[in-house]
Amino acid sequence: MLQSTVALILLSLFLGCAAWLLFVWAVRRGQFDDPEGPKYRMLEDDDLPRTPKPPEDSA
Repeated sequence: MLQSTVALILLSLFLGCAAWLLFVWAVRRGQFDDPEGPKYRMLEDDDLPRTPKPPEDSA
């Protein structure tokens, strides 16, 4: 019983450290820099106006 408890504690510590390291890695890569921006970016109307192409000469 004691061996399984120690094994489960070590396993949980390992998984907790792994999750923490993945979180630190994601923060350093900039995954959480601007969580609010994408939902407002889709509302911006920044499309360039379409200009008609000049007719091609078929000579």
